[in-house]
Amino acid sequence: MNSLIFPPYVHEGDRVIILSPSSKIDKAFLKGASKRLKSWGLEVAMAKHAAGSCGTYAGSIAQRLDDLQQALDDEQAKVILCSRGGYGAVHLVDKLDFTKFRQHPKWLVGFSDITALHNVFQYNGFASLHAPMARHLTVEPEDDFCTEALRSILFGRALTENVPFSYVCPAHKLNHRGEASGTLRGGNFAVAYGLRGTPYDIPPEGTVLFLEDVGERPHAVERMLYNLKLGGVLDRLSGLIIGQFTEYEENKSLGKELYGALADVLKDYEYPICFGFPVGHVTMNVPLINGAPVKLEVGRKEVKLSFLNENQETITNL
Repeated sequence: MNSLIFPPYVHEGDRVIILSPSSKIDKAFLKGASKRLKSWGLEVAMAKHAAGSCGTYAGSIAQRLDDLQQALDDEQAKVILCSRGGYGAVHLVDKLDFTKFRQHPKWLVGFSDITALHNVFQYNGFASLHAPMARHLTVEPEDDFCTEALRSILFGRALTENVPFSYVCPAHKLNHRGEASGTLRGGNFAVAYGLRGTPYDIPPEGTVLFLEDVGERPHAVERMLYNLKLGGVLDRLSGLIIGQFTEYEENKSLGKELYGALADVLKDYEYPICFGFPVGHVTMNVPLINGAPVKLEVGRKEVKLSFLNENQETITNL
């Protein structure tokens, strides 16, 4: 199974760098995320332009690039937490140097627009964490499931215990039942779609692909899925996870709701397909390890996504 390199897990006293590679963010969320991470016993460093502003962005391309490159090069840091998504990470993808990062790899954490950076990390051979960011760490309670899951993964606790590390959710009526193993890859559909045909595209072979989005009109989502179909991507997947699509209005002229329209495009594929998985722009946005080997089991009553080791044995549980 073609899994990627996992950065080292963190310990108390390790450094986390918070930066803003895309849109600008409310300083209160930077402060809140810093407080939460410090409560875990971590040292928090704020990138120079984390709270910056340049139009809708957190800084100019040069400023955001400088923050991210310095974080990649930092020999002491173990985690790079992206403060938020929005738009702008695509400005940086072809400008990053991973030479020093390879000697001192660290976890990248974020989702939404940060999907572009996840793709870059995978292109360079490293796993990363599609997970909640600064706002979530600020506003959700201490016992929030996703926050604790993120903490458990970062500290390696999820990956060292004897029970399987897996997520379970209820079955959806549109699911395709079955089991498959592969490398988990994915993120925001529109962002990933924007990298189609580039070196940073997600390789479909052996991939369990997960997709989510926010604010995209149904016909636009359907069009992107047709691109994957016509481009042969869907033919080569091991499994598919349709996450949460939010903040849009159903288009009645399409004749079906969004999930139904997507199900029509996917009806001829025999591998397991899950609809409504808890990942996306929602409170229950479970952390997923991009680049990890997984097993997807889509059953009659529930869906189970389990993380595996290189021998395809289930390794951990939250």
